[in-house]
Amino acid sequence: MPEGDTVWRTARALGTALLGSTLIRTDFRVPALAEVNLTGEQVTGSEARGKHLLLRIGEERVLHTHLKMEGAWHLYRPETRWQRPPAQARVILQTPRWIAVGFSLGVVELWSSGTEEQHLAYLGPDLLGPGWDVDEAMTRLLAAPRRPIGEALLDQRNLAGIGNLYRSEVLFVTGTNPWLPVGEVPQLRRVVERAKAMLENNKERSVQVTTGNLRPGHRHWVYDRAQQPCRRCKNPISSASMGEPGRERTVFWCAACQPEDPTPPPFNPERA
Repeated sequence: MPEGDTVWRTARALGTALLGSTLIRTDFRVPALAEVNLTGEQVTGSEARGKHLLLRIGEERVLHTHLKMEGAWHLYRPETRWQRPPAQARVILQTPRWIAVGFSLGVVELWSSGTEEQHLAYLGPDLLGPGWDVDEAMTRLLAAPRRPIGEALLDQRNLAGIGNLYRSEVLFVTGTNPWLPVGEVPQLRRVVERAKAMLENNKERSVQVTTGNLRPGHRHWVYDRAQQPCRRCKNPISSASMGEPGRERTVFWCAACQPEDPTPPPFNPERA
């Protein structure tokens, strides 16, 4: 699933290519918008809100998309061959210089300008947004103190932008067991601050690295490394499904470095 840094980068790329340009073709391949035609309108803004992407078109419309699990936006020159099958395209926006194609988008909606705050009011503080507020994120997390921290971090109502990869990685580098209740996490502020730092460190690059090692196969501490040796203690990495039925995600952790008893000091990856 694309995380907040991926959406931030996508919004910036779309803005760089489309901002100020007039649309010469639009094609919405979702039933609710099949008859919408925004040809002649100008792209006036592009921004990310957590995992949500907002493209402002003209003075009255906001195109809201969410990548969900498989979605992606690509930019092509008119003469360039697409890298994904046309059947996967859900939105096509063309300007004289660029074609922006939204493939396999999980959500495609058109909102009236000015209603964005209403639609997204439930989101917690945006980890990469200008209004980031660590204290508000802490307050929201602690509102459900018995909830496992591994679940709470993925809830966009608490803090917006963190996904499964960063959930596993930030819990590892802070020595936090995923199943520990939020109210029992002794270094909760550090968990939140490290989550922001990870996204900030990766938002400018195309690969997500949490170890500091850019080599393939060495970029993550525990994510997607089930049964492989921990990079610190060499014990096998554990994995399990976590979350509400139907919304489960696999969490990865090291049982030795992230014990259920939070008393031991957290692991400092800079010293590993």
